[in-house]
Amino acid sequence: MDAWYPEPLPLWDDDDFGLSTRAATPAAAPALPAWARSVGVFDLETTGVDVRADRVVTAHVGVLDHTGTLVRARTWLADPGVEIPAGATAVHGITTAHARAHGRPAREVVAEVVAELRALFDAGIPVVAYNAPYDFSLLKHDALRHGVAPIADPSPVIDPLVLDKAMDRYRKGKRTLEVVAAHYQVVLEGAHDASADAIAAGRVAQALAGRFRLPEAVEELHTQQIGWARSQAESLTEYFIRVGRLDPADALDGSWPIR
Repeated sequence: MDAWYPEPLPLWDDDDFGLSTRAATPAAAPALPAWARSVGVFDLETTGVDVRADRVVTAHVGVLDHTGTLVRARTWLADPGVEIPAGATAVHGITTAHARAHGRPAREVVAEVVAELRALFDAGIPVVAYNAPYDFSLLKHDALRHGVAPIADPSPVIDPLVLDKAMDRYRKGKRTLEVVAAHYQVVLEGAHDASADAIAAGRVAQALAGRFRLPEAVEELHTQQIGWARSQAESLTEYFIRVGRLDPADALDGSWPIR
């Protein structure tokens, strides 16, 4: 739901009520938490949606300042070592031939992405990832595949998908990055490009921090997201069972920020 501000009260003559004339002022927006003034951003484009079996094709890791300006960035194109399915190419535009001709060896790319993220976490900079369990889990399994020590417990992480669902629970409509970015008036050009998606997700996180009263301590917010993600998965499981999309014996995995 969009922020609501009261209409100004009408101005009356002092003699009407014997009171001094005052107009209502808009409610102040929450102060931007310290963690939102410098955030890392992370996104992957991959060979598919199976976090255990699929592989990194492109990656972006960057840093946004308090204005949402990109002040540091690295982007990678990997040769995943396997065919990129047509369905994946239709999403991100990278063909097998292009990845083989222009991509770097997958192990090198994965190792460098892990190192960049680890450096941000070591510096205490939170990393924004939209639907974080997908990107961090796939990166973990691709790292293990290539003999790279994975980030087993990424923290602190900010997931705008989890935050948006928690802060505006009853808003109808899809919660894709494109839709949520538009809702918070964040420009997203070139969706499903790792750089564009990562930057937009970071700006959405900052927009959420500017609209809702989120914890000042990023460690507290990280912990809260673990609980919110679990509750959201339980609620979605109940809905899918009710409409026949999920067997009652099954349940969605609510682990966050990695599975």
